[in-house]
Amino acid sequence: MAGKKQFDVDVVLDAAMIQFWRAGYAETSLDDLSRATSLNRSSIYSSLGDKDSLYLRCLDRYATRYGDQYDHALSRASGEPLRAIREFFGVTLKRIADPDLPDGCLVAQTAMAIPVLSPDIAARAIEALGFQRARLRAALNAAELADGDADDFAVHIAAVNQSLAVMSRAGASQEQLHTIVDISMSALSQALDARSSDPES
Repeated sequence: MAGKKQFDVDVVLDAAMIQFWRAGYAETSLDDLSRATSLNRSSIYSSLGDKDSLYLRCLDRYATRYGDQYDHALSRASGEPLRAIREFFGVTLKRIADPDLPDGCLVAQTAMAIPVLSPDIAARAIEALGFQRARLRAALNAAELADGDADDFAVHIAAVNQSLAVMSRAGASQEQLHTIVDISMSALSQALDARSSDPES
């Protein structure tokens, strides 16, 4: 049928997302996107929008895909908080170890490039980081950490999680990344132990 799209939008968005993830926004040209998606420039513009619009769609797709996995990991936080946070980190470590995916994190890369990005993209990256802290805060509150501790650990764990992606891109080994996680888990374990030993908790 004339005018009917002859491609799978999900496949194309995944290809564009991987291209942006591997090279970054600034270093990805429309020609790069055309090669990655097998679409010509006019098809990209007419079906997916300009480069900023496509990047926003890819960033949302990335945040939703891994956000759902993080939410699933944290769903057991009220009963098994340490296991839940360990599995939260596990989502990132598994992604980093996947040879079919680029190193790093699309959200972290976007956040680091905020000074040279459009306000819309910068705002979306900040929003994604905010959602990450919020989901961690909710999980830690469910584990009955005091509000102040839950806030502090949510910020800390989110920061460590982003740093895993950055360090992996800089060549850190899996062993080093797991050691970073272990140190954060030890600190959280002590906070949870202190909570359970507090007679007023």
